[in-house]
Amino acid sequence: MKKLVVFLLTLTWIVALNAQSDKVNLPFKMEELSSPQFKKAVELAGGVCIIPLGIIEKHGPHLPLGTDLFEAREASFNAAGKEYAIVFPPYYCGQIFEAMHQPGTISYSSELMWKMLEETCNELSRNGLKKIIFANGHGGSTSFLQYFCQSQLAGRRDYITVLFQKEADPVYDPQIKALKKASLDGHAGEDETSMMYFIRPDLVNIDLIKDESGLDQGRLKQLQYGYTGIWWYARYPNHYCSDVAEPDRKLGELLIDKWGSQLARLVKYLKENNTIEQLQDEFFNRSEDPLGTGLSGQ
Repeated sequence: MKKLVVFLLTLTWIVALNAQSDKVNLPFKMEELSSPQFKKAVELAGGVCIIPLGIIEKHGPHLPLGTDLFEAREASFNAAGKEYAIVFPPYYCGQIFEAMHQPGTISYSSELMWKMLEETCNELSRNGLKKIIFANGHGGSTSFLQYFCQSQLAGRRDYITVLFQKEADPVYDPQIKALKKASLDGHAGEDETSMMYFIRPDLVNIDLIKDESGLDQGRLKQLQYGYTGIWWYARYPNHYCSDVAEPDRKLGELLIDKWGSQLARLVKYLKENNTIEQLQDEFFNRSEDPLGTGLSGQ
């Protein structure tokens, strides 16, 4: 009898160990999961999926067209390695009308951008991924994504969307500041060049960094009290914003790790906390019956 108990305990331990090993070895890249693995991954991720959003556009004369996508995905991989979540495949359907004058830019219509993201979220939800994080690597899509998230309140959803936003970090920020040299650092500048030099140094053409000007042309500097969509082209027609874009691999690594660490904390919060879902359901219940009559839908 004693031997049987020991045997059963050992067998239980082995089964549990194998199950845990399967979870640990699950890929976090959605495209690498098999269908049976996907079911386990959804459970392990707590229904959380990260969509790293990039774009196909010019990044100065020296960086690849997919820079934003490389960066957003690397940060998402970093996060998923710290706190497991499923990472969606490359997603490059965003807002980039302002770069249509540059070779290689792929600019989709507003209607397609909206439908693509909406149907992607619907399909993820249908597959059990009810907590969707947008990890945006392209500044030109920020306003679109904010509006998309806001518009989720227009009708009842069985999922939530959250746009990740970086914040000040007492650990990373002093180290990053100590390494930075640029006084003007934006699109394809020191930060992006350094991140790409960390992710894919073979795609950074250092010899071309100074082939074009990344300085502000100031062609609308007299405009006050108004916003116009041509503002970016007026300032940076070369689609390049930098005075120093020399790469620093350590700087790139720190920037990615900061991004990934903060994103991992958001993943952890969403896995452990359902407040957003509860508030969203409460909102929909009240919006469907704003007078509190209890007659909604009758």
